[in-house]
Amino acid sequence: MMRRRLLSGLITVSLIAKPMADYVQPAYALIVFDPSNYAQNVLTAARALEQINNQIQSLQNQATMLQNMARNLHRLDFSSVGQLTGSLHRIDGLMDQASGLSFDLGKLQDQWRSQYPESYDATIKVSDVASAARERWQSAMQAFRQTMGVQSQIVENVRADGDLLADLVNRSQGAAGALQASQATNQLMALSTKQQMQIQTLLATQFRAEAEDAARKAQSEEAAREMTKRFLGTGSAYPGN
Repeated sequence: MMRRRLLSGLITVSLIAKPMADYVQPAYALIVFDPSNYAQNVLTAARALEQINNQIQSLQNQATMLQNMARNLHRLDFSSVGQLTGSLHRIDGLMDQASGLSFDLGKLQDQWRSQYPESYDATIKVSDVASAARERWQSAMQAFRQTMGVQSQIVENVRADGDLLADLVNRSQGAAGALQASQATNQLMALSTKQQMQIQTLLATQFRAEAEDAARKAQSEEAAREMTKRFLGTGSAYPGN
């Protein structure tokens, strides 16, 4: 009985162990490392990273260039044209108010022939000569008065130009781009041109007043000579002598 049981147990164990042996797999695998392949992969990744960095730098440069272009195209939010032209218009108004001899060439020629004749007619009256002399004196005084008026207006403009000049210089130095700097510089040049035009206008009025006064004196001397000649006559107390 004991032998029979032992034999049955061995048979049972052998039957169970055989199918299990068919399903059991090895519990490990061999991993192979290739150094050359690994180095090539690292080099490829480094080159790809370098290309990406170059693209990023290129985009940053383009963005900076666009920002600079935007600043260079930014307009100056200030204009002094109105103030400059207003000052010149005030001076022009004073020039238009000029009485006596005109600044217009055509009118001046007619006025000059009327007030400063080259000779006096023998029939002219002494009262007419005196009236013409007074008219020339009044014209000369008005010319001097106009010169002083223009001088006063220019002095007032120069005072205002001081503040404008400081403002334009500050805007030029603080310009964000090339366009703003150029516009501020152009307005500085316009201010300089306006001041030169003021000086030219002042010189024109001053020289006109001086020339008119000199002409008045010369004409008065000629009129006095003619009247003296007429008063003295031929110098003979009796006709025929």
